[in-house]
Amino acid sequence: MFPTDKLKSTTTVRLLATQMPGLHVGGKTALAWRGVRHNAGPRERLVLWGEKAGRLPPWFTERFPARYVSRSLFTGTLPKDFGLQPLPEEPDGPLVSVPERALLELLAEVGTEQSLEEARNLVEGVRSVRLDVLGVLLQHCLRVKVVRLCLNLADELNLPWATEARSLAGPRGRGRWVGRMPDGTTLILKP
Repeated sequence: MFPTDKLKSTTTVRLLATQMPGLHVGGKTALAWRGVRHNAGPRERLVLWGEKAGRLPPWFTERFPARYVSRSLFTGTLPKDFGLQPLPEEPDGPLVSVPERALLELLAEVGTEQSLEEARNLVEGVRSVRLDVLGVLLQHCLRVKVVRLCLNLADELNLPWATEARSLAGPRGRGRWVGRMPDGTTLILKP
């Protein structure tokens, strides 16, 4: 890079993906890049997901406010690239979670990095989903909280895909789930 050059986040994320296994744009950032936003700030932090614990290099975070998430969200039987595609307008760009995967990644962070209220507003913006994709992701999701939160919010918001998603989720979508969030609140998800 020359002193007057400006780095593009998409190109730089693609470069990082060659060094960090499974690195992709996920969660809230993936939803925003795919057109689902709610109160987006002028310089929103990038949310990047990857397979292994690690840190983003300082040269990257100095230029692009970002955070890295390495939670295991899906079973090992789900292909690692399932639900990851470059943006249509940038076919050589980095992998970005499709809306269905980004939705579950967003919900995985509720109570830690993501408020329930903002998550609810973003889920409301996902009016249509590909049920075949969402169904596979729900069946392979390791986190019961994520599955039930997805189904509860879809029901609560009366989304057109709510009923079918519940039947696709299988056993993880049934029953009551109670959990204490790191912020001290109790989250109760009813069947």
